[in-house]
Amino acid sequence: MKKDQVNIGILGTGIYIPDNYMTAKDIADKTNGIWTEEAIVEKLGIIKKPIPGENDGTQQMGVYASLEAIKNTDTNPLSIDLIISVGEEWKEYPLTTTAIYIQEEIGASNAWAFDLQQRCSTTVSAMKVAKDMMIADESVNTVLIAGGYRNGDLIDYTDPAMSMMFNLGAGGGAILLKKGMTKNLLHETHIITDGSLARDAGVFYGGTTNPITKDNLDLAYKSLKIFNVEHMKNRLNDVSLKNWFTCIDKAFKKSGMDKSKIDYLGILHFKRSMHHQILQSLGLSDKNTIYLENYGHLGQIDQILSLHLGLQEKKIKEGSVISMISAGIGYAWAANVISWG
Repeated sequence: MKKDQVNIGILGTGIYIPDNYMTAKDIADKTNGIWTEEAIVEKLGIIKKPIPGENDGTQQMGVYASLEAIKNTDTNPLSIDLIISVGEEWKEYPLTTTAIYIQEEIGASNAWAFDLQQRCSTTVSAMKVAKDMMIADESVNTVLIAGGYRNGDLIDYTDPAMSMMFNLGAGGGAILLKKGMTKNLLHETHIITDGSLARDAGVFYGGTTNPITKDNLDLAYKSLKIFNVEHMKNRLNDVSLKNWFTCIDKAFKKSGMDKSKIDYLGILHFKRSMHHQILQSLGLSDKNTIYLENYGHLGQIDQILSLHLGLQEKKIKEGSVISMISAGIGYAWAANVISWG
């Protein structure tokens, strides 16, 4: 089966957002005066962000979103061949496989399942992996990509170096892909990773290097940290925008399309100035995207959420050309191309 003979399309999406929110004022208060409410809104671009409730575990939010996607697309769970979890590793129980849990909870007993992880760039990469697997394997026709995210639990708001992650929120997302579609087509993807940043950020306590002990217990659960502040800052300043634009350029080139045709950018949440810089560089405006200022950053769920909201708000129309772009600590950058309708 030749690659150019197979179309992979998006059936639809599902989103789960917790009922509880943290406002810009709440965030400012937690910084003990380091940040003002106004600066949280204007500079960091956060009006409010969802935070998890009692039953909003990472895996469970992936289930909630999957059930929404199934309902929204009128999909029989028994028709799903493969489930790829993009949910985060901060979850209910370490060393449990989220995709297999989702499989059981949604009744997809004919599927097989695995977890995939690239931090906040996972969804775009998972869509590429799913497409390539569907092309390569005749038995894989319908794929569910789903997961949850609540890494905001791990943030110490009194650490000034962590302001770039004050936007971390909570939620779940799911997207269904199907082989042989003639609409909502997923075209090509380009991904860049940079291993020089592999150990610049992460959770400091809880692994084999720094196990949680009675002495560090109070620190451990707020220990998502930037380990090497200067290196990470300088390296990202040098390569981040360049890598994003390279990913966009190459994704469009691989797709045989012109990036000037972008109608909608499914972009992750980050500070307001960078958001506008990217839009301006691509010749786009606010009408071509949704700034997630009422959600913050839901990690790898952002691109699914942006697509979902773009359709709801009719910014994505029949014939729209979409590019999802993402980045994840480690560091990874990715972009894809989708033609809607």
